[in-house]
Amino acid sequence: MDAVRVALLREVLAGTEWLGATRRFAGALRGSVVSHGGGLLLVGTPEYEPWHLAAHLVDEAAWSGTPELAPTLVRHDAHPCDPAHLAVGLGRLEAARRGETLLVVSPEGPGPAAPLLERVSDARRAGATVLALGPDAGELTAMAHETLAVPTGSELDLDTVQHLVSAAAGENALPTPRSRRHFRDRVSRLAEHLTAPPPARW
Repeated sequence: MDAVRVALLREVLAGTEWLGATRRFAGALRGSVVSHGGGLLLVGTPEYEPWHLAAHLVDEAAWSGTPELAPTLVRHDAHPCDPAHLAVGLGRLEAARRGETLLVVSPEGPGPAAPLLERVSDARRAGATVLALGPDAGELTAMAHETLAVPTGSELDLDTVQHLVSAAAGENALPTPRSRRHFRDRVSRLAEHLTAPPPARW
């Protein structure tokens, strides 16, 4: 979903709680990673890997000049022979420390299994900030510092909410003074992005 489609979606959602909710959650995400200088870990469940959200956050980090938003995608089935951005396994959660942010994305259903919940709990005890995106129920919601619920049967699905969150996280970056040339460069990059074909799946 590109910037134009996100803008159209926001028009459709005007007057609903989704815009405020996604922006608040994105603000909490951005505030956590920027205030601590980065260290964003992104993990899903064995059945659902948020690789699409990872790709969008990488893009938003570049476009907004906020490198702290670029996540490390933590995978349940990572192998050393995988490309570097896909080779980080669950052991990385055990190394999470104070100042890092852990974003857990869980689809509809019972939520993360016990092994992942234990690692998330350990990361929180070690000082990491935990954010949860998914069903508003279960142990994950209870242990997260910030949550954005996407209940079963809601107007938006989890993938759409992730698009809104990633876009808002980039937009909410604090502005810095820019020269006229820098502004033109940003407009040029935005135009290139809007006319480029969709990125290939990881």
